[in-house]
Amino acid sequence: MLTIALPDLEVPALGFGTYGLPHDAVEATVRHAIEVGYRHIDTAQMYRNEAAVGRGIATSGIDRDEVFVTTKVWRDHAARDDVHRTARESLDRLGVGRIDLLLLHWPADDLVPMEETLTALTEVREAGITAHIGVSNFPAPMLDRAFDVAPIVTDQVEHHPYLAVDAIRQVLAERGGFLTAYSPIAKGRVADDPVLQEIGKQHDATPAQVALAYLLQRPDTAVIPRSSDPDRIAANFAAGDVRLSDDDLRRIDGLARGQRLIDPGFAPPWDPPEQRA
Repeated sequence: MLTIALPDLEVPALGFGTYGLPHDAVEATVRHAIEVGYRHIDTAQMYRNEAAVGRGIATSGIDRDEVFVTTKVWRDHAARDDVHRTARESLDRLGVGRIDLLLLHWPADDLVPMEETLTALTEVREAGITAHIGVSNFPAPMLDRAFDVAPIVTDQVEHHPYLAVDAIRQVLAERGGFLTAYSPIAKGRVADDPVLQEIGKQHDATPAQVALAYLLQRPDTAVIPRSSDPDRIAANFAAGDVRLSDDDLRRIDGLARGQRLIDPGFAPPWDPPEQRA
């Protein structure tokens, strides 16, 4: 299995995302993903499925220590006391004994100073509720500030062949963190891409598998695809076996066009060329 190794941390590079899964199917879908081979499960307070995710892990029959569990504090809970309270609530809902990685889901310094939130996350880590902490949806300058405040390990951001995140990658490389990519198949848009289709034919792979393999071949990147379809869940996992050539990687690099698909009104100013209009 592909992994990302940092001091005192080993993360399965291919994770399973749970955002938007039908609520009555979350437990069975997570259990199926684990049966397929996923060992990294991603959820969040905002997804309102932490309890079902925890049940899926518990009923999979796999040892808890073999599964890396990530959840996220919602931005409305960024005040110190709320971080502590909701982190414990997440842990209780998950029922997994500990959280492996706890992220701040979106920047919230329009509500609470970043320093307060990240200090609270550090305290939660020191209390043993989570083993590691990180952030999500932080542009490069904000990410650099975050590293000055807390021992974060990752920035989980939208990243796929159409959206490069080079500035974030540079901060992570300099600071010793790793990137986590969500929406890695661009909400299914990669399926119709002629470049990815052509490369896929050369490797007996689908365009989605090519897009995932493109990200997975970076040693500093975890990738979090999601699906509720059992066959697609298995196909996404099989992308870890696809090996692209240097020429393939260069061609996919050329697809980047700053196409951002996740951009709510409270999003921060993005890094160029992904700056919000």
